[in-house]
Amino acid sequence: MSGAPLIAPPGSGDGIYAEGREAGLKNAGHIKSYVRRAGRMSEAQQRYYAEMMPKIGLAYAPQPLDLAAVYGRNAPKILEIGFGMGETTAKIADACRDNDYLGVEVHVPGVGALCKQVAERGLANLRICQHDAVEVVRDMLPEASLDGIHVFFPDPWHKARHNKRRLIQPPFVALLATRLKPGGYLHCATDWEEYALQMLAVLSAEPALANTADGFAPRPDYRPLTKFENRGLRLGHGVWDVIFVKK
Repeated sequence: MSGAPLIAPPGSGDGIYAEGREAGLKNAGHIKSYVRRAGRMSEAQQRYYAEMMPKIGLAYAPQPLDLAAVYGRNAPKILEIGFGMGETTAKIADACRDNDYLGVEVHVPGVGALCKQVAERGLANLRICQHDAVEVVRDMLPEASLDGIHVFFPDPWHKARHNKRRLIQPPFVALLATRLKPGGYLHCATDWEEYALQMLAVLSAEPALANTADGFAPRPDYRPLTKFENRGLRLGHGVWDVIFVKK
């Protein structure tokens, strides 16, 4: 398990990290937790991307968002980091229309796929920001503005030399905690056991958070099983949920 923080001071290389909150989050550089893949978009994904992103896309800007103005109402706000192809995000937003959701993803085919879901399901409660999640959280989301945060199946970076690229690291979790309202929750899930143990350790060490379970949590009803997850469970693969709340 890597203890290297995700966020590092400006000018740091991949092999140099600053420890703890003293590193400073504002205007800091950070280790990328993803690689931009040149995936091909289907014709449908391209069409819905072009149609929907001008309507539901939020452009990155280093200034706080007025989330009530973005959605046109006061409602619980949930952030989802790294939504992949958007299947789970769309299902959750469809089932919980009294909540507002912000999905953050860098890969264009996934953004196009979620745009298609938004249009087909008529989801007025979902917005997309196609940008680095660390910078979106750090620069655009005000403190105590979120009721929940979802980080479902982030890249496990399973090789030891790549563990430093994992998203769930102490400085980023500390940053996420500042964006949660008191009582707001941070829900992580993974099918990689070693990463699950790291998630549990990192969240347990954050003083602003408290575990909702004695260790790992049962999967809550709001997180649907994906096709990939169902296939893995049939093969005997484990899935671990970690759910903490802001004190």
